[in-house]
Amino acid sequence: MTEKQKMLAGEMYNPSDPELIKERQTVRLLFQEFNSLNENQAEKRNTILYKIFKNADENLYVEPPFHCDYGSNIIAGKNLFMNFNCCILDVAKVTIGDNCMFGPHVQIYTATHPLEFKSRNSGKEYALPITIGNNVWIGGNATICPGVTLGNNVVVGSGAVVTKSFPDDVVIAGNPAKIIKTINNN
Repeated sequence: MTEKQKMLAGEMYNPSDPELIKERQTVRLLFQEFNSLNENQAEKRNTILYKIFKNADENLYVEPPFHCDYGSNIIAGKNLFMNFNCCILDVAKVTIGDNCMFGPHVQIYTATHPLEFKSRNSGKEYALPITIGNNVWIGGNATICPGVTLGNNVVVGSGAVVTKSFPDDVVIAGNPAKIIKTINNN
């Protein structure tokens, strides 16, 4: 297996692999250009945005600055809005449903490291996919950790640290996040 195949399979891989370095450099050039453009250059920003988000559906809107690892591992549904300073470490697949909103400084991290220091000091890492359902609103400064799945219609409170998965129709908040309310979406 190549290092990229290992990475996408959730196995330990070497992030210093030349193929992976090249992919990260390519997307960094794109988001650096995207982040440098002003609002009068909306068409050009949008073109670059869809080069970063190769697997995005229609009506994608991201306020700069934005950062990610690869971009190609992000699958975005229709009507995704991300506010300022969002970061997605998409070492594994990040699936985002339709009609989602992210507040400023939302952080989505698929990348993780071994707990044992000898393995961690090897420089190798691995990642766990993240899935975000439809109609999810993630408040500012929230962090979504590796391996999390959020159901449909979830609201994540500002500053929450989401370390585990949650079902549909709940409001979650805190560190670590917990259910604070159910939502009646009937």
